[in-house]
Amino acid sequence: MDYFGGSSVLGVGGRVQNTGPSVGVTPNPRVDEVYHLVQDLRVAERREHALLELSKRRESLTDLAPILWHSFGTIVALIQEIVCIYPQLSPPPTLTAPASNRVCNSLALLQCVASHQETRPLFLKAHIPLLLYPFLNTVSKDRPFEYLRLTSLGVIGALVKVDDAEVINFLLQTEIIPLCLRIMETGSELSKTVATFIVQKLLLDDMGLTYICATAERFYAVSSVLSKMVTTLQQTPSVRLLKHVIRCYLRLSDNPRAREALRQCLPECLQADPNLHHVPEAIANCLREDSATKRWLLQLLGNLSLR
Repeated sequence: MDYFGGSSVLGVGGRVQNTGPSVGVTPNPRVDEVYHLVQDLRVAERREHALLELSKRRESLTDLAPILWHSFGTIVALIQEIVCIYPQLSPPPTLTAPASNRVCNSLALLQCVASHQETRPLFLKAHIPLLLYPFLNTVSKDRPFEYLRLTSLGVIGALVKVDDAEVINFLLQTEIIPLCLRIMETGSELSKTVATFIVQKLLLDDMGLTYICATAERFYAVSSVLSKMVTTLQQTPSVRLLKHVIRCYLRLSDNPRAREALRQCLPECLQADPNLHHVPEAIANCLREDSATKRWLLQLLGNLSLR
């Protein structure tokens, strides 16, 4: 069914609403324009403009996600935009800035779908997040690739932002943890921050903590990357990145086996007293700037009996 055919459009929750003239109702040109833009996503010649305009407005359009999901052919059009640039990722990479910008606008609309409580389960059921993994798997540090990785991480970040066991269960069955760990090790500061946030949210769920601590290999894969990040933060400090790293360590310490292992492998520079003595200056400055992170670190040391 084409929800945009004739005199009907899609309303909230997938309901079809009549758009014919009504007594006492003033037409809303802004809403009409949004519906026309969504229609334009299905037309190859008008899609790029529609992607740009809708991605600009997505924050202010609370019902955009259901409209995108339930309108005929729209999600298929967004998926086409993603899949068609896969060949540009293969060595030698040929991804251009305009192509990256265009697919990132598509990803921004998918992030809108991933964020909405009505469309999130449908988004997962269709396994659409898996289509983003080739972007997360790239290693080029060129800006078009970095922008693509960061926007893809934003979609996954939107999924985990709301505590939802279905999301965690889905992601744990995929390769998201190794993909995030590599970005945490080699990405830009912003990409590292989002990737670490995703791992943190997985750990904060009991299912995620159990999964990561189930084998020594998984635990050390995570803890070794966190340790390398702490070393890097001593040269290039970042308050928000350190905050996520400390929170990951603190959550790991809730698992008895991980707690024993952390007593041996927690970076020495984090083993501070409450006055931050013997802590590298870059780390100490971050902790002074963010009292919550300092509190989490002291709680971590208490859990590990290191203070």
